[in-house]
Amino acid sequence: MAEKRMKKTVPLKGQELLNSIEEGDMKQNIPEFGVGDTVDVAVRIQEGGKERTQVFQGVCIARKGRGSRETFTVRRIVQGEGVERIFPLHSPNIQRIEVLRKGKVSRDKLYYLRERRGKAAKVEEHVAETIKLKRGATDRKRGAIDAAK
Repeated sequence: MAEKRMKKTVPLKGQELLNSIEEGDMKQNIPEFGVGDTVDVAVRIQEGGKERTQVFQGVCIARKGRGSRETFTVRRIVQGEGVERIFPLHSPNIQRIEVLRKGKVSRDKLYYLRERRGKAAKVEEHVAETIKLKRGATDRKRGAIDAAK
C-alpha cells in the first residue's frame, strides 16, 4: 500500500506574500555604504529617444525604508547651491553605486549639513575604512587584469 502522499502547498498570506513578491525586484550587487559616505551614483537618463548615463557624486545624508522600497539621499554642492537627490536603492535606472570615501559620523541622518557652509559642511573621513575600500578596488582591478590575460 504505497500511496503517494501529495504535499499540500500552503498559500502565502499577508507579509510573507509581499516579501516574496519584493525579492524578485531587488538588486543583488549593491555595495555596502552608509550615511556619511561619499558615493558616485550612475543614473540612466532618457531624453527623447536617446539614453545616457549621468553620475551624481555627493555625500549620503540619509537612508530610509526597507526591502524594495528603500531609498537614500545624496547631497552635493553645485556652484554654491546645495543639491539633494533621493534615489530608490533598487531602481532599474541606477546603473551602479560606487563608494569613494567612508565617512565617520555618529548620526543616522545628516540633515544638519543643510545649514552648514564651506569646511563646516564636510564629513570627517574614516581613514581605516577608506583604505580597506581602496585596497578592495585595486584587488578587483588586478583580478580583472589577470582574467583578461
